[in-house]
Amino acid sequence: MKLTPEQYDEMNKKASPHSRLVQDCVWAFCVGGAICLLGEVLRQAYLAKGFTLSDAATMTSTTLIAISAVTTALGWYQKLAAKAGAGTLVPITGFANSMVSPAIEFKSEGFIPGVGAKMFLIAGPVIVYGIAASAVWGVIYYLIRPYVG
Repeated sequence: MKLTPEQYDEMNKKASPHSRLVQDCVWAFCVGGAICLLGEVLRQAYLAKGFTLSDAATMTSTTLIAISAVTTALGWYQKLAAKAGAGTLVPITGFANSMVSPAIEFKSEGFIPGVGAKMFLIAGPVIVYGIAASAVWGVIYYLIRPYVG
């Protein structure tokens, strides 16, 4: 059976699921916002306990990382990410998940070649490009600093 490009496009449209782009973006925004809201609630709770602003911020980040690591180990974070998409990737919890997931997956290969090496499989490029971007921005800021006030 020989198909024309138009016939193929028509078959492809019928077989492909309808895109829910706007609905998915709104849901990702809500889930990411909920994670950030949890972070703010934690920060306010630490401040109410009498911690300094700097200590409260550090403890909030640490708590969010720990929650992400535990929920990743239990398999819950992946289920949330499957439904929420990018909403779980952007906050600090997504980065923690990207570190813990490969560590759990490759633990059978040993501590050094498995966990140690594979832990940075996903997070490594994020770290590299994050450092490179911050260096580039640092140079740009250094050059424009005299002109921006």
